Amino acid sequence: MTDNNTIITVIPARMGSLRLPNKPMAEIAGKPMIVHVWKQAVAAGLGPVVVACDSISIVNAIQNEGGIALMTDSDLPSGTDRIYSALCEFDPDETYRRVVNLQGDLPDIPPNYLALLANMLTKPEFDLCTLVAPCKEHEINAPQVVKAVMSWNEDFLESDFPTGRAHYFSRAPIPFGSDIFWHHIGLYGWQRDALKQFVETAPSNLETTEKLEQLRALELGMIIGAGKVNAPAAGVDTEQDLIEVRKKLNSKLNK
Repeated sequence: MTDNNTIITVIPARMGSLRLPNKPMAEIAGKPMIVHVWKQAVAAGLGPVVVACDSISIVNAIQNEGGIALMTDSDLPSGTDRIYSALCEFDPDETYRRVVNLQGDLPDIPPNYLALLANMLTKPEFDLCTLVAPCKEHEINAPQVVKAVMSWNEDFLESDFPTGRAHYFSRAPIPFGSDIFWHHIGLYGWQRDALKQFVETAPSNLETTEKLEQLRALELGMIIGAGKVNAPAAGVDTEQDLIEVRKKLNSKLNK
């Protein structure tokens, strides 16, 4: 059982996406995308939800829904830096010791995925945790799909929510010779001390090579837990992604 008195969800959102400018405010089913993401996080019921952003338009959109949004420095280098900045402002007394990092471009994220992350954070052996799903055939060699090298607990096949340890992440199809490849889903749960150490450390060599910031955590010796889900959440990175998610959410609302 997750103790929601010590957990917080922070959603980083910035307007300067190169591939899809002003992405957080893109309209989907009558609401900005960031509002849909915020609503899914609230539905998970995991303590307070804070949007960490760099635009007053995002602040206004969330506040109009009765939510919490904090302005952060637009020059912060990553979403992880953004969530930590907002966390320190919102909770300077460090009441919240576990942090769910939900990306601001996942408007259809299943709330139970966030609950799974929160449950994994109760395991003291994990400094941070994430989710993976089986790769589809066309994803195995696609560099935009990050693959996780996993080892699983003995109860992998029997458990309703199998958890294991992620040993490495790559855009390449690894491990070589595998019967199944694991699609990494870019959601994270952090122990607060691990998050602090991470943002206070410069990007690592592996991180800059693969352009995957979770490799910094591995080079710091952190243990990354990963839970298996059936399918990745649909992110919005391109105009076509936006068209598809608009169709999906409009269809849901019109049922």
